[in-house]
Amino acid sequence: MSRYAHEPLSFHGLKTVPIRSRDAKVRVEHFGKPYSGGGVSALIDSLPHILAADSFRSVVDALVNARARKKMILWGLGGHVIKCGLAPILVDLMERRYATAFALNGAAAIHDFEIAIAGQTSEDVEAVLPDGSFGAAEETGREFNSALNDEQGFGESLGKHLETIADPRFIHLSLLCETYRNSTPVTVHVAIGTDTPHTHPTADGAALGRATHHDFRLLCSLVKDIDDGGVYLNVGSAVVLPEVFLKAVSVVRNLGHPLANFTTVNFDFLQHYRPKVNVVERPHAQAGGHGYSITGHHEIMIPLLAAALIERHA
Repeated sequence: MSRYAHEPLSFHGLKTVPIRSRDAKVRVEHFGKPYSGGGVSALIDSLPHILAADSFRSVVDALVNARARKKMILWGLGGHVIKCGLAPILVDLMERRYATAFALNGAAAIHDFEIAIAGQTSEDVEAVLPDGSFGAAEETGREFNSALNDEQGFGESLGKHLETIADPRFIHLSLLCETYRNSTPVTVHVAIGTDTPHTHPTADGAALGRATHHDFRLLCSLVKDIDDGGVYLNVGSAVVLPEVFLKAVSVVRNLGHPLANFTTVNFDFLQHYRPKVNVVERPHAQAGGHGYSITGHHEIMIPLLAAALIERHA
């Protein structure tokens, strides 16, 4: 005899329902199909019509429609996106009109700047942190800070300066260089103390603050134009750009501009809190449109997205 006061509950009399009468989220018509060739578009068509696969298709559709309607397609980029070698793909998307403007955090700008001047970037932090030499590259700190001027914003100033100092062998691999040549807007958003050039002896807090505030106001102008069919993609920024984007959304609406029925996407290999709420969810509250979260490594997902767009355009 059990020592417990409770007896196991009897299921006698439990009501059941026919399986075909209930709702079902997954049906065989949603299943994936074995890939049988035909390129990236055929591969994407063969994916299951479930969860992230459908979200990815919806992102492709939103970008194709935005391009066709000549709407703003604004890419927000974190540092890892640049340092894993995606600048040439982003430049190609810009030239194909699948990117009409870019917003970079400080790390993305620094990695791109170093690629332009030296063809290399990204330190082994654990190896150089013990002696304090992390972030102490002379050319990066000196030239990055000297680029800032009172006449232009952060992104435009970096592009203009790189026109004169970039290594000709690498200039075509720099997003900052190619966007400047193409007159494509680029904004840079920094938090002072987060980026290595801020530790250089020539760093000027007033210049950094003025330049990044200029670019925040420019970003607000760009965000205004994603209304009614535009797209904002946050790729690899977990904190700075999601916060900046949400403030820009609020500013635009506060000033009386309509901002509704657009698409937002967060691409990252981990889904963090701020991109989830500030990019994917909050901007669409009472405003329509859709937000999507796509999880995966940038060096795989962005080339895959680009290939899908190119094939759709072709």
